Amino acid sequence: MKGDFMISTLKQAIDECNYIVFFGGAGVSTESGIPDFRSVDGLYSQKYKYPPETIVSHSFYMRRTEEFYEFYKDKMLFLDAKPNAAHMKLAELEEQGKLKAVVTQNIDGLHQKAGSKEVLELHGSVHRNYCMDCHTFFDLEYIVNSEGVPRCNKCGGTIKPDVVLYEEGLDHDILTRTVNHISKADMLIIGGTSLAVYPAAGLIDYFRGKYLVVVNMAPTPRDSHADIVIQQKIGEVFSQL
Repeated sequence: MKGDFMISTLKQAIDECNYIVFFGGAGVSTESGIPDFRSVDGLYSQKYKYPPETIVSHSFYMRRTEEFYEFYKDKMLFLDAKPNAAHMKLAELEEQGKLKAVVTQNIDGLHQKAGSKEVLELHGSVHRNYCMDCHTFFDLEYIVNSEGVPRCNKCGGTIKPDVVLYEEGLDHDILTRTVNHISKADMLIIGGTSLAVYPAAGLIDYFRGKYLVVVNMAPTPRDSHADIVIQQKIGEVFSQL
């Protein structure tokens, strides 16, 4: 009963608000069949000589590009993934003028696939790839269809995904826009994230609005500060809004 009450409370709060910002993580995409990177380390280590955090670091990419791509293509690309109820509802709220931005730690592009326009991708996107030498753009299909390390068809340079690897900084423009949106919001919905990844998680400190909402399967460090806490799958919650 408590869950139903919280969902109806969330509905009422959404009705009241006109500047909603959504801050999401891996849990938003798990219902689309994309596993949470942090929860499957055991599975990875059976096949790979290094932990995932090492493989998707900048220094590993530079030193062992072929092994990086072997892991990246095998474990980080989900071509058949489709938006779920959470992605669809957020796009709908944006269309209604209520939601002003989606801030995501995910790199899968599912928010855009669902129709969201103002999507701030803190950790980049698998759909954007650039030659490190001549900066020519390549789509995801080109990466998937390439053998071994993807090479630029113009200059032969190595192609790098526009994904923020460990040891790399976040994009300054994206950070500025995120802080701007969060500081103006009257509601901030934190969804599908344990808030363990910094500096991304620290961005919610800029929120000064009326309703802080947390929708996540497990407890988060912000639950005690939140006005509404719902510990359920985010797609299930959003399908009831």
